[in-house]
Amino acid sequence: MKQSRHEKIVELIEAEEIETQEELAERLKEAGFAVTQATVSRDIRQLHLFKVPVANGRQKYTILRQDDGRLWDKYVRVLKDGFVSMDMAQNILVIKTVSGMAMAVAAAVDAMRFAEIVGSIAGDDTIMMAVRSVEDTRIVMDKIWEILERA
Repeated sequence: MKQSRHEKIVELIEAEEIETQEELAERLKEAGFAVTQATVSRDIRQLHLFKVPVANGRQKYTILRQDDGRLWDKYVRVLKDGFVSMDMAQNILVIKTVSGMAMAVAAAVDAMRFAEIVGSIAGDDTIMMAVRSVEDTRIVMDKIWEILERA
């Protein structure tokens, strides 16, 4: 049941601009799934769904795909353990890390495969990431904050 519900959630968010948990729960109910708000919230966490900006100042859920859930958890842990701060300069994202952690954090973020990131350069405690556009830089920052808040 959970697997088919997760498949339906992915199908729904890829087909529609779903902005809230309530909207997602309603679409699932329309599709024949008896869900509670708590179930939808848990599914969002388990599927690693994120909100990204769309037209008119709205947002929608999207899925950040990863190949292996166990590896994903490791990447998140490395990011969380090494992260100090981040800032942007146009389409360059600068992430400050604990001394000696920049390469590990850069590798973790690279492994998360954000489509918006073109490439990364890491020093001892600083990472510079080339991002496709200024707007994409904001999107990546939002995704990273979301990951850190959930960790």
